[in-house]
Amino acid sequence: MGTERVMSNMQAQPEMIEVEGVSIAVRHRAGAAPGIVWLGGFRSDMMGTKAERLDRWAEDTGHAFTRHDYSGHGESGGRFQEGTISRWLAESLAVFQSFTSGPQILVGSSMGAWVALRMVEELHRQGDGARIGGLLLLAPAPDFTSELMEPQLTAAQRNALDEEGYFEEFSEYSPEPNIYTRALFYDGAANAVLKGTIDTHCPVHILQGMADPDVPWQHAMTLVEHLPADDVTLSLIRDGDHRLSRPQDLDMIVGALEGLIARIAP
Repeated sequence: MGTERVMSNMQAQPEMIEVEGVSIAVRHRAGAAPGIVWLGGFRSDMMGTKAERLDRWAEDTGHAFTRHDYSGHGESGGRFQEGTISRWLAESLAVFQSFTSGPQILVGSSMGAWVALRMVEELHRQGDGARIGGLLLLAPAPDFTSELMEPQLTAAQRNALDEEGYFEEFSEYSPEPNIYTRALFYDGAANAVLKGTIDTHCPVHILQGMADPDVPWQHAMTLVEHLPADDVTLSLIRDGDHRLSRPQDLDMIVGALEGLIARIAP
């Protein structure tokens, strides 16, 4: 039954909206509040294991669930090389405003956690921050360009950024190399969130694997230092990797989500 539901969902055509001249693919499941908004990671698409598990959970529980592919990802248009945090943030805000209503829980995976934190800032700036009922951040990678990548750049990579405007790096998650552009690094600095207190005004639950080769668990601890302590739960998974896609990880994600819903329920 579960496999049939996944295959049926994969075959369904996404809805498309245009954001800054690019077609963005969206899958929205109508349902009860609080709704769930999925924000994927760098080079990830909305049909991944974690997003699919949350969609099945939403179907079973009757909650709304919204997910999309950033430009240059999955079924959306645009070129990946032209992507920046600002662009992917604008697309995520457009999807949020077009497809959701009432309180929402943002679930951000890796880079998606950075996008989620910036969404909270922008929504509060726009006077719509009360709609964020909670944040679930999975292996969060806010400011990864400056905090995690720049200190590790080789001389050859720095030269490539200066002279070519980008460099490529092998990815164990895809047959295609990751492409990191000079614009991504410059724009990342402009979107930095680890520069002071991050006022989310909502409960936050962070899940972080301690065996994550891409985002060290200490980075999650750094994020916690920038969040109001009384609103934050950090769960460290000793043998968890970056994907957090094992059955036990997926169960923990669902449990954390249900815990957030219980905290914000009237």
